[in-house]
Amino acid sequence: MSASVPNERRLAVLRAIVGDYVCTREPVGSKALADRHHLGVSPATIRNDMAVLEEEGLITAPHTSAGRIPTDRGYRLFVDRISEVKPLSAAERNAIRTFLDGAEDLDDVMLRSVRLMSQLTQQAAMIQYPVSSAASVQAIEVVELSETISLVILVTSSGQVSQRTVALPGLARPEVEAARDSARALLVGLPLESAGASARAAVPLEGPPGPPSAVGTILVAAAEICDSFRVSRLAMSGTAHLARSRRDFASSVTPVLEALEEQVVLLRLLSEISLEERDLEVRIGSENAGPLSEAAVVVAHYGSPDSPEGGLGVIGPTRMDYAASMAAVRAVARYITRILHSDEQRILPQ
Repeated sequence: MSASVPNERRLAVLRAIVGDYVCTREPVGSKALADRHHLGVSPATIRNDMAVLEEEGLITAPHTSAGRIPTDRGYRLFVDRISEVKPLSAAERNAIRTFLDGAEDLDDVMLRSVRLMSQLTQQAAMIQYPVSSAASVQAIEVVELSETISLVILVTSSGQVSQRTVALPGLARPEVEAARDSARALLVGLPLESAGASARAAVPLEGPPGPPSAVGTILVAAAEICDSFRVSRLAMSGTAHLARSRRDFASSVTPVLEALEEQVVLLRLLSEISLEERDLEVRIGSENAGPLSEAAVVVAHYGSPDSPEGGLGVIGPTRMDYAASMAAVRAVARYITRILHSDEQRILPQ
């Protein structure tokens, strides 16, 4: 018998322990493994293999029983040995396509995507809005809401839309349109960072000290919108799944829930994955910093490989169905990329 066979056999035992524990949340014993899995060896041999796996720090006994559960190192080896992420079924792919293709604008794409990931994985899900540092101003519109109040709307080349209410009292429609056209001539086509700076620089030139002119008011609003686009933000869904998994966290799930609420840790995590060469990253337990040190995360980026635009992923206990979560996150990321690029005109306001 070659020396590689025991290693492969023990890996099979580890995979069986991970699979059973994920399904049952109960420590797994050698007899249960022998009964439920076709490992081709006796319970005594499985016990010996489990002893070796425990010595290597891949499984552990949560209490004085015959059962064992995977450690963070065990989960890591399991994930690393997933040679290929199992693709979703045709029905699942069609469901994703139908659900996301129904989105009307960027906000709808983000909210649908994060809800979909949570439903597919039964974990908390997050998605980062496209990082707009490379986006430019595509359109500016001014809509009159009343005789004194108007709405300044700015659209970026990446499909984001935002608005600000402004006071433009006593102006006829031609005056408002002329001011809008001046703002368009100055800002449309500029990157967001340059557009914000150009808008602010132009405001003092519009007239003597005092209340700003119509074009000055529009430019101030446009600069504020440009600033808001350059601030990363997240959409979240499924935090209730974490709350229902309290038993899976050795100390407390509270730090994870707080991290989801504050979002700073999550944004840092997504910015780190965007710098990685891989399109999918799994971090387990202690591989995560701070409040996520007892959690597992599966994250990916969307956008072109050379220029990722944002990140998305799921967060849950280390007792996670990694294969299913990895497949769902990767599939949603690819569909978002397709929607934002192939169909980007469809999600922009007409």
